[in-house]
Amino acid sequence: MAETPQDAWAGRILGGRYRLLHPIGVGGSARVFLADDVTLGRRVAVKVLHPGLADDLRFVERFRSEAQMVASLSCPQVLTVYDWGVDEVAYLVVEYLGGGSLRNLLNQGDRLSPSQALLVGLETARGLAFAHSQQLIHRDIKPDNLLFDADGRLRIADFGLARAVAEAGWTDVDGSLLGTVRYAAPEQARGDRIGPAADVYSLALVLNEAVTGTVPFVADTPVASLMARAEQPFVADPATGPLADLLSRAGSLAAEDRPSASEMVDGFLSLASSLPRPEPLPLAGIALPADPTFATTDHGPTRTSDRSGDDDESSGPGSLKRRRRFRRSLAAMAAITIGVLAAWVATRPHPVVVPDVVGLLRPEALVALDELGLTVEITEVREVGSSVDVVQRSDPSAGEKRSEGDLVTLYVSIGQPLVELPFVVDEELTVVQDMLERQGLVLGDVIEEFREDVDAGLVFAVVDPGQDVELLVGTLVEQGTVLDLRVSLGPQPRMIPAVPESADPDEARQLLDDLNLNVVVDSDYNDDVPVGQVIRFDPATGTEVPRGSDITMVVSLGPPPRPVPMVVGMSVSDATNLLREHGFEVSGVQGSPLRNVLASDPAAGEVLPFGSSVVLATSLR
Repeated sequence: MAETPQDAWAGRILGGRYRLLHPIGVGGSARVFLADDVTLGRRVAVKVLHPGLADDLRFVERFRSEAQMVASLSCPQVLTVYDWGVDEVAYLVVEYLGGGSLRNLLNQGDRLSPSQALLVGLETARGLAFAHSQQLIHRDIKPDNLLFDADGRLRIADFGLARAVAEAGWTDVDGSLLGTVRYAAPEQARGDRIGPAADVYSLALVLNEAVTGTVPFVADTPVASLMARAEQPFVADPATGPLADLLSRAGSLAAEDRPSASEMVDGFLSLASSLPRPEPLPLAGIALPADPTFATTDHGPTRTSDRSGDDDESSGPGSLKRRRRFRRSLAAMAAITIGVLAAWVATRPHPVVVPDVVGLLRPEALVALDELGLTVEITEVREVGSSVDVVQRSDPSAGEKRSEGDLVTLYVSIGQPLVELPFVVDEELTVVQDMLERQGLVLGDVIEEFREDVDAGLVFAVVDPGQDVELLVGTLVEQGTVLDLRVSLGPQPRMIPAVPESADPDEARQLLDDLNLNVVVDSDYNDDVPVGQVIRFDPATGTEVPRGSDITMVVSLGPPPRPVPMVVGMSVSDATNLLREHGFEVSGVQGSPLRNVLASDPAAGEVLPFGSSVVLATSLR
């Protein structure tokens, strides 16, 4: 696009609607302009692509498809696409953000602290996670595409554009591959299929640069950079602090070894407590030239004369004729003067009274002032109790007189004032509710969940119900925002398992240990369970108990002791059978085995362990 000077585009209207004002960015395949949407009366950013792309029907179709897909996204971290079109050039209309890009910030010599990098990474990962869930891959994550609004909120720009330009076979002005080589993933270097993991890799390199100012694997040529990228894993600089391990995993050589964007979000959130509260980002903003002033000069007709002559020329035969010509000249000059005065009176600005537009929506106020010929400038404000896009006040105010064309500044609400989310994690619900009320925030639903690592009754997360995302401490939110709280019920209750079929005590103990239950060993007699094996758990199988509860594991001592039965007067055979039924063994017979039993040793009624021996006594003959 180098063949078209930037200034040649200023003032041009694309699509009969978007008036280009000032160039605010330039790349290999496009320029970005600050523009006026003359239909809706708002400032927008217009990305004007290289003129050659408009003649490529394949590109135009892919460009249309990608623009429509991105425009359908509804994600706070993705730059809003308003419109697209082809008017000799292909162009994309997006929301205008005044905070500049991460690249602007780095170019002015600033570097991010690990805490600030965590916030940038968290918001970028959230945007990527949403886009990846919609099967949309960015392919060109770099500092230039991470933009901030005036409040420091991040948006990801150029979703879909990289793919559209790639399929047109376009290369940057230096002939390099599409997508910035400095942040390309190894699979891009190898020419493999690109997936969501490539965006995660690029994000890791961007955050490393944001903290240190350097990008790994950057060689003298793009090809050399790609070759180094394809062979070596990325290891985050120690200056990234607690982020280093997460960023290094995101920079793994193999795409399948990298965390997903959603897992990156979880990783950033888990690291937040190990870092101090971040300072506000040193936003670079966008430098705009002063509005040009055009001056015009009208030159009225002038009459000069070089004639000179004798004094007596006024007398003589031609003097009357000359006087008549002079009077006609005076009359003509007077007519011209009167005409000029009349034109001035007819065209001078008429006084108008500034109408009362406070409380009107922005479009309604713009129409009311435009009908009176007044020029409007919008200043966006945040005020307590205001509604979005409603005029809060005007300058000059209603009733004051101004001339047509004079400037009226409208102060239009973009929402409630922003406040920082206080530190509410690991606090009791009543304390958190009081903190939120002091910040002008509203408590929504209280969601109770079991948490292994949080005591019962403590808040462990604040949730924006509109986006269903957990908010980090220090996040800026509007006053009046309804926030849900997640409160811990403590660890999940444990259900006592069944005794293993093997009844092995070690196996049974492991089952209880795995559930974080405390094992207490006891023993009991049991006719059916062999000695040393588990009889039961107490409380019983299926009972729910808190984590850490004492669970008694009852181990069998075998059958209980029992009394020797009365066998006197019985035959030896019958006595033997009866003793066996009671768990005793006959170890001998003193006397004739054909006689009846006269006595037993031990005697009837004595209590003996199960399996004890008994001797029977009979007469000798």
